[in-house]
Amino acid sequence: MSRALPEWLKTAVFYEIYPQSFYDSNGDGIGDFQGIIEKLDYIRSLGCNALWINPCFDSPFKDAGYDVRDYKKVAARYGTNEDLYRLFDEAHARGIRVLLDLVPGHTSEEHAWFQESGKAEPNEYSGRYIWTDYWIRGIAGYPYIGGECERNGVYMLNFFKCQPALNYGFLNPTENWQDGMEDEGPLATREAIKDIMRFWLSHGCDGFRVDMAASLVKNDDEAKSGTCKVWRDLLTVLEDYPEAAMVAEWNDQPRAICSAGFDMDFYLDWPGNGYNSLMRDYESRQDGEDHSYFRKDGRGDIGRFLADYLPKYEAARGKGYVSMLTCNHDTPRPSYKLDTRELKLAYAFLLTMPGVPFIYYGDEIGMRYLAELPTKEGGYTRTGSRTPMQWENSRNLGFSEGLPMDLYLSVDAAEDAPTVEAQEQDPESLLNLVRRANALRAQEEDLQADAPFEVLYDEDGGRPFVYRRGQIVIAVNPDGKEASVPLAKLAEKLGTADAFEASRILLQIGEGGVEDGQLKAGAQSFTVYRM
Repeated sequence: MSRALPEWLKTAVFYEIYPQSFYDSNGDGIGDFQGIIEKLDYIRSLGCNALWINPCFDSPFKDAGYDVRDYKKVAARYGTNEDLYRLFDEAHARGIRVLLDLVPGHTSEEHAWFQESGKAEPNEYSGRYIWTDYWIRGIAGYPYIGGECERNGVYMLNFFKCQPALNYGFLNPTENWQDGMEDEGPLATREAIKDIMRFWLSHGCDGFRVDMAASLVKNDDEAKSGTCKVWRDLLTVLEDYPEAAMVAEWNDQPRAICSAGFDMDFYLDWPGNGYNSLMRDYESRQDGEDHSYFRKDGRGDIGRFLADYLPKYEAARGKGYVSMLTCNHDTPRPSYKLDTRELKLAYAFLLTMPGVPFIYYGDEIGMRYLAELPTKEGGYTRTGSRTPMQWENSRNLGFSEGLPMDLYLSVDAAEDAPTVEAQEQDPESLLNLVRRANALRAQEEDLQADAPFEVLYDEDGGRPFVYRRGQIVIAVNPDGKEASVPLAKLAEKLGTADAFEASRILLQIGEGGVEDGQLKAGAQSFTVYRM
């Protein structure tokens, strides 16, 4: 029996915080829990009422905290467990929910479980990771490491060399060293993850974003039936926490939501999919040309997005939410290729779509992707999206009172680096557009997570594109020239063209309106109509 979706998700807008880089309260150059607490009022002022905090557990930080050394202890550089509990309390006092980042697929090689698992003598942790039964017997199709431990075998990796894969079994074992899903080791792993979930939920956490959620069972089938079964078991923990929420890093809503039982699944901008065509089409094109839909001169076609999005939206509808995001700690910031006007259109679109949206810290002011930065904590090309938040035009752009040489990463050195302080003084800034869009979403039930969505007009590549959320109609035109749609074409789905005669505009970027039987959309415009 599937559990009910938490009611608060209908109005949720998430803000993702990379804790190292958000706000440093003690001058050591690294963000911390107290820094987040001090900026909670700012987050609430954005219209965000939920947080996702990237991994903050004890770690050697070879992969920015995604190599967990102790799941029940926070990293000292952020504070103490008690500081995190206080963060939960302070957030809740402001009506803000907090999700932590759960990494269930692997640990650090320094985790106590792995140290015990690698010993020659069998013990209760021997089956916690995936090992072969001989020191030169490899693992076909998977990365692995040998020669690091006393144990006579090699172990599977999930990502970097420092991240041994936890054992959830193989769907159909083919070797004598492979466990089935219901064997002792995989079952013990499941119970250990349940224990971690209960620990943080009992201390005030409101749920989890799950890293690499599809990676658990090995040699799984195309439907991920084994991994989905494991998640259905793990999520039984939430029977005691009915208001807790789970979002998967899966990018397959029919699997993650309908089969595994997650409340939300990220609609990620992986090369070749529909979301990628909206803001980052350059990532999937060998010619290097950018045909992103929101580029004024990109000539991107909204049809590429819709062909991918609509089946996923329909599959998940009523069962969970597709979560679109500005970007995250793994992807280039959208300002890398989009200018401020293009970002305004993209964000207004994202914040008026169904599902639960996520805003990555700093995207609301158009922070830049600093591609030239050297790698930090396994970031590589991702490092340029993890730079310190830019609060004001002062020392270290207001992130820290520490010395520049001590900062986790250097701040944007450009003279025109965007800051919260400057954009708060400009009514037409990107920051204030995000605030207006979030306020409208909170005010209008027809713009919230579960309100219906219908395409009204997507001809000519969707320039303009017109869609409907209940009794709200939205027209977006990313093109550099004005466009229009005959009201008669919209009347086929609206039932009457007269509806526009009594409409009022709730939000507008650029110019748009109804004139001479046409719905007009000015160059680079976005207009929200209440019918």
